[in-house]
Amino acid sequence: MAASSIDALSKPTVWHEFSPLANTSNAVNLGQGFPNWDPPNFVVSSMVDSVQTPGTATNQYCRPNCHLPLANALADEYNERPSWSHLTVDPMTNVMSSLGCTQVMYCAFRALLEKGDEVVLLEPAFDIYGSQVILMGGVPKFVSLKTDLSGAALTSNDVFTFDFDALEAAISEKTRVLVLNTPHNPTGKMYSREELTKISSIVSKYPNLVVFSDEVYEHIVFDPEESPHISFATLPNMWDRTLTMSSAGKTFSTTGWKVGWAIGPDDLIKKMTDLQQWVNFSSPSVTQDTIARCLKKAREPYEGFKTFYDWLAADYKKRRGVLEASLTAAGISPISPQGGFFICADTSKLTFPDSVYEEESLSAPSPMPRDWALARYMTHTNPKVAVIPPSPFYSAENVDQAKNYVRFAFCKTDDLLDEAKTRLATIDKSGDLEKK
Repeated sequence: MAASSIDALSKPTVWHEFSPLANTSNAVNLGQGFPNWDPPNFVVSSMVDSVQTPGTATNQYCRPNCHLPLANALADEYNERPSWSHLTVDPMTNVMSSLGCTQVMYCAFRALLEKGDEVVLLEPAFDIYGSQVILMGGVPKFVSLKTDLSGAALTSNDVFTFDFDALEAAISEKTRVLVLNTPHNPTGKMYSREELTKISSIVSKYPNLVVFSDEVYEHIVFDPEESPHISFATLPNMWDRTLTMSSAGKTFSTTGWKVGWAIGPDDLIKKMTDLQQWVNFSSPSVTQDTIARCLKKAREPYEGFKTFYDWLAADYKKRRGVLEASLTAAGISPISPQGGFFICADTSKLTFPDSVYEEESLSAPSPMPRDWALARYMTHTNPKVAVIPPSPFYSAENVDQAKNYVRFAFCKTDDLLDEAKTRLATIDKSGDLEKK
């Protein structure tokens, strides 16, 4: 008999619904966020070298904490960042790796949460956060970003703003964890230094509160001078309170390799590795060894850019521009992301048949929200471009906040983005999707 927490999460998710729907409808899939191309050549060759180089021991168990070459590479990576210069990351005690950022976060929640502990999530929040909290017997507490579409420039930083009063009200002595995500999925918002400083001042009032900072899109940042990526751990007095989490999947187009890590203070990292040794003992040595090699190579010149990271951001910025132009031409207003590879778009001008609300859905809330119905229609009928409704990223009481948005992924090849442009161009100028 399954535990009640598993029973509560046994229903199919949005991912179970829209990927198969895209396949059966022959839709251009701009839904799920994975790059549909092979990793760069230096990443693939690093895997080959990792397997074939004698003496690397990549075919055997590694340390439960982290494969030592990866721990050393990560320590170098963070210690060499100017914003981390006042901190020292020790590869032996401040680094933990696991099966992607998802399992890193699972280990962190499992190591820290007692039944009934509260976790504050800033919504829209990636759906896995709340589900993991429930699995641990914790209580998710949601704080919504404020939304303002009145400005002339629809950028994610301008449209989605932080509600500090709501955060203050949500945190109590029962709060054990606050989850931050910057760059933010699904909006592409980048938290500013001012916002993070205000958050840190609130966190400082609660000695038992730990911050999980999910930074998996940290290298996909489009305007670093105006809107830089800032790690919460680098703020004054926040190192001891923060687990900085990231992964290789988004950076190196290797989402299937599942290499993730946490950087943090000795005591928190030890709790996570003490747990991991009794779960999967350690993560695959070969993929960790490969990413250790990639982290070093990524700081070298690449394709005419100073580093691979610079090329990566520029490449995604180009793809963002292509999709934004296609959406604008179709009468859909993109909210330009400052980081990551998703665009939330304002769909309030689009109309579609009411009959969609009556369709059978694997996982939609009842009644079916507008964004969900619209996403289904766009996927299976017109323009046959698969998108993701943002409502799964909201708590049940706040689902209505997502009604006028859908999420597009632009981590796709030129050919796929061009085909999406062609299909989006068929949308009637009135915004009526029923007219083809």
